[in-house]
Amino acid sequence: KSLEKFNIYASGKINLTLDVLFKRPDDYHEVEMILQTISLKDEISLKLIPRPVIELSSNCLELPQDESNLAYKAAKLMIEEYRLDTGIAININKNIPIAAGLAGGSADAAAVIVGINEMFELNRPQEELMGLGKKIGADVPFCILGKTALAQGIGEKLLPLRPLSGFGLLLVKPPYFVSTKEVYSRLDLKTIQKRPDTLAMIEYIKMQDIDKIASGLCNVLEEVTLKLYPELDFIKKHLVCHGALGSLMSGSGPTVFGLFETVQDARRAAAKINLAGNEIFVSQVE
Repeated sequence: KSLEKFNIYASGKINLTLDVLFKRPDDYHEVEMILQTISLKDEISLKLIPRPVIELSSNCLELPQDESNLAYKAAKLMIEEYRLDTGIAININKNIPIAAGLAGGSADAAAVIVGINEMFELNRPQEELMGLGKKIGADVPFCILGKTALAQGIGEKLLPLRPLSGFGLLLVKPPYFVSTKEVYSRLDLKTIQKRPDTLAMIEYIKMQDIDKIASGLCNVLEEVTLKLYPELDFIKKHLVCHGALGSLMSGSGPTVFGLFETVQDARRAAAKINLAGNEIFVSQVE
């Protein structure tokens, strides 16, 4: 028994903190970071098709529409794992910019996993779905879990925190992609100047203290990406000049966000900032 069609949203994420602890023998980096779901979402529609194939379409021309796409991989994995006798057409209406540090691809994969679970009434527990997501990418389990969480390991070990809500965000996405792989390869763990105080940040989140959260924003990958693209530092300062309580680069970049007490504050700042050539999104934590 299954539904013919299913629509689901895929939410982006930002990092409130990102610390890199050491390089593991498997060449991955051991990280510790606090992740937060945001209201910027892709819309995904799933549809059964009689032929046993996966078809992918999107409004975004830069998005790969073959088996290298994470949403495609997620559908293939679900079909194989649960021996589903069907084909699936996936349409991704992209709103989250790609290769931007906002986990757009991982969010799409997570939505496909959750969507297929619902569509086929598989009733698999969230834990199990997160375990499958990990096979596709380190950010996928968090995108299935959502809200506010501490991520450890390569990002797959998750501890839910008290969810933040209501705070406004202004996202600025410069007109280029940043390769996560390149950023990590240039990171020199011995010379990191400033690391996040993750335990303090968890306390601030418990207290929902926006000023302290804003002062605790910290991402060690900024040391690499801001050297490659010094204008990101200008964008951060520009956001603070226009009322952001704090500003940080998300993931390996290049998206930078400003944190505001309310979405109205973020909207007012968006109307005033002068950052031509960048994409600007008003969003909120959720």
